Amino acid sequence: MTGSPRNLLDFTWSELEQFCSEMGEPPFRARQIWQWLWQKRVCDFSSMSNISRELQKRLAEAAAIVRPEVVETQVSQDGTIKFLLALADDRRIESVLIPEKDHFTLCLSSQVGCSLGCSFCATGQMRFARNLSLAEILGQVLVAQDRLAQSGSALKLRNLVFMGMGEPLLNWSNVRRALESLHQPYGLNFSTRRITVSTVGLPGVLAELGSLGLALPAVSLHAPTQELRARIMPKAARYPLDALVRDLENYPLQPRQKITIEYVLLRGINDALEHAQGLIRLLNRVKAKVNLIPFHPSPGLPYDVPDMDRVLAFESLLKTKGLPTTLRKSKGRDIVAACGQLFAQSRPYA
Repeated sequence: MTGSPRNLLDFTWSELEQFCSEMGEPPFRARQIWQWLWQKRVCDFSSMSNISRELQKRLAEAAAIVRPEVVETQVSQDGTIKFLLALADDRRIESVLIPEKDHFTLCLSSQVGCSLGCSFCATGQMRFARNLSLAEILGQVLVAQDRLAQSGSALKLRNLVFMGMGEPLLNWSNVRRALESLHQPYGLNFSTRRITVSTVGLPGVLAELGSLGLALPAVSLHAPTQELRARIMPKAARYPLDALVRDLENYPLQPRQKITIEYVLLRGINDALEHAQGLIRLLNRVKAKVNLIPFHPSPGLPYDVPDMDRVLAFESLLKTKGLPTTLRKSKGRDIVAACGQLFAQSRPYA
């Protein structure tokens, strides 16, 4: 085998099997290596104690184990942890570890920056640099698990949400491979019910996400009309709202599953009762639940935080009309880690 070392964290299960076969190794070797990578989270081949030293040496010559590097860690007063991560090309991303009552949730990034430029999201101000690789996506999980192990936390990482930097469906090839790898029983072994992919929607790709059944969907809607959606998120609105809603009506779900509709409330823009009424009509035939998110301010964004009275009235109307609704509890605001605030601040890109 020739060429530069290949990052084993960039391999799916089947790709690792093929790699081991090319090295003349039996199929069970892939399982051993996979477990070392994803369950025991080793960073060097010499730690793989059930593999011969000869093979360890051959692996070190042909491959590498390259993770995102933790540049900075910030801890919020509420226990939220934000990681600033450096990639091999010195690009930066952020991911956020969020404490819940009996577990942790990790908010994953899928791109460096974002090309959509939604007007209420700080990540969009970074613009788009590139997609993340499989290793860079799943490496965020390893970083979070290492942090919890080192802290001795009794709570485990149980839930994953693709709600960080970037639009997951615009990096669908690698996000799909990540979803497939996350469920591998000899590795990270996450349940499909514990993984959520947040998206503005992408024709065709949204349907493929549904057909695979590897994660639950969350759709960033933020407006009850095409006109208003085009005003606050013009690139996302190229997928016409009526077409998006039709696709959501046909989205394959298990009996008790619902599509999460994410709705950021912007003061004086989309937070009136008439907007709530429009949202009720729009989602009339969709198996949906709404997650209301009061706007989190960031420098350069032209919006204000909504009045809590309007937020509660909006929530109450949705519930009264039978639309399941939750009001997202803001976490990590004091370290700029709340929804829509991720920016990789120490290294912005023009």
